[in-house]
Amino acid sequence: MTCREIISILREQSPEEFACDWDNVGLLVGDFEQEIKKLYIALDATEETIVEAVQEGADLLLTHHPLIFRGLKKVNTQDFTGKRVMKLIQNNISYYAMHTNFDVIGMAELAAQRMELSECQVLDVTWQDGQRSEGIGRVGILPEEITLEMFIDHVKKAFEVDMVKVFGNLQQRVRRAAISPGSGKSVIECALRAKAEVLITGDIDHHEGIDAAGQGLAVIDAGHYGVEKLFIPYMVQYLEDRTKGVEVKGQPVKQPFLFI
Repeated sequence: MTCREIISILREQSPEEFACDWDNVGLLVGDFEQEIKKLYIALDATEETIVEAVQEGADLLLTHHPLIFRGLKKVNTQDFTGKRVMKLIQNNISYYAMHTNFDVIGMAELAAQRMELSECQVLDVTWQDGQRSEGIGRVGILPEEITLEMFIDHVKKAFEVDMVKVFGNLQQRVRRAAISPGSGKSVIECALRAKAEVLITGDIDHHEGIDAAGQGLAVIDAGHYGVEKLFIPYMVQYLEDRTKGVEVKGQPVKQPFLFI
């Protein structure tokens, strides 16, 4: 299959027009007509990830977070991003990123399903066409009302994380939950307006956390990577089901930092 054909399949899942204005998604490096026989999927296009893609003999690298966010004025080995772009080109690896378009069409629904939320609504609307509204995160109802302490165990199992950071009273009872994979600072106000009692997300700082808890919104920070890593197995399965003659491999789970 050509790179263009695979991109068409990816766009069926998460059209690029759903990406936020500030984002950078799509084919960021490579040739639309390149023949793709092996595809490697990861969350981030780190130096380590690109080395792995080379070692795997991949023709196409797919990540959630884009390697190139801002305009590049130079591409050379002295530039942090340019060095990785060069390695992709030198090894004839095309590179595609699906970031906030997948957050809007894909990630939020998958995360809500893992939380067993019902009656789901969009948490933060980022796209509308007069008939349809889409956006970041979801808010819905848990199967039953439970304590925050009990719900924490559910979150850890659902996202396969060993630990989470929690703001709030562990004995608080929760039923209406919001979830926003990735960095959730910007959706705290949305969760409060939606009358959520708990927010599951990542990258919550001290002040945002205590202020949210002070307004009655418990916050469970399961980590940016902790929640969003579900992108990898989902996209592996999605592409295996829809491509022919293409080997698809996902990067093993690798936490980007350690608790020591």
